[in-house]
Order: sequence, then C-alpha cells, then structure tokens
Amino acid sequence: MAATKDPRPCSIADTLALVGEKYSLLVLREVCLGNRRFDQLVRNIGAPRDVLATRLRRLVDAGILTKRAYSERPQRFEYRPTPAGLELEPVLVTLMAWGDRHLRGDGDRPMVVEHVCGNELAPVVTCAACGGQVRHEDLTAHPQTPGWTVAGPSAA
Repeated sequence: MAATKDPRPCSIADTLALVGEKYSLLVLREVCLGNRRFDQLVRNIGAPRDVLATRLRRLVDAGILTKRAYSERPQRFEYRPTPAGLELEPVLVTLMAWGDRHLRGDGDRPMVVEHVCGNELAPVVTCAACGGQVRHEDLTAHPQTPGWTVAGPSAA
C-alpha cells in the first residue's frame, strides 16, 4: 500500500467538521422547532453563551442559518434555517429515532414528532430512484477519488 498521511477524502468528515459538534446539532434542533432567539437557544440547549455565539456565527457563515434582526434598540437577532439547514432536519429526526431505540428503551422518549399524515414519524431512508428502503446489505461503495479504494489508499 502507498504510504499516505492524508485521511480518506470524505463528505461525512467534511460535514462533521461543520455540524458535528454537539451544540451545532442542538442549535439546528431548536431552530427547526421554531426557537430562534438567542435567549431561547441558551435556555433550551444549555450551552455557555460564548460557545453558543461561536456556533451560531459558524452556522451562519456556512449558509446553514440566516440571522435576522427583530429589534433595533436593543439590537437583537433571530436565527432561521436556510434551505441547506432544512435539508439537515431528516438527519436530526433519524438521529433522534436511533437514540430512542438504542439509548432510551421503550416509552422513555422526551419528544415525538408527528408527520402531516397524523401519524408518529418513523423515519426511513429510501432510494430516490427505486423507493426501496436503504439497508446495509444492499449498498456498494465506489470511491471516486483517484488513488483510493474501499480498503484505503491504492498501491503506487
């Protein structure tokens, strides 16, 4: 195998570098729930104010949230998800469902999400082409970065 010091190029790693920190995902949870003001976010997330301000700035700079003034005197802002931020909501509900199943046990869920159909949401990842449910045994990875295979860097 070729010696490399660089890790595998990966969109998962790139995404986690942006939103993988705990408070970033909790900010997204709150703004998707409609809690958009700084004091609401501090209360509901429990993050230190300086840490939360840093996370908010980073999410705005990345185009995941927008910042809008709702008061001029004193100047105050609210945060809203952009279309890119709303695309992360299915990730949040899928993480919540996983945590409910594997970390909480039966009947000990802090929140239930209802779908527009009136039923409790049970998120499932499906293939956009065929509509089939995504299962591990049905997936085949095809690395697109030159010099990389599924197993790692290819031989020189």
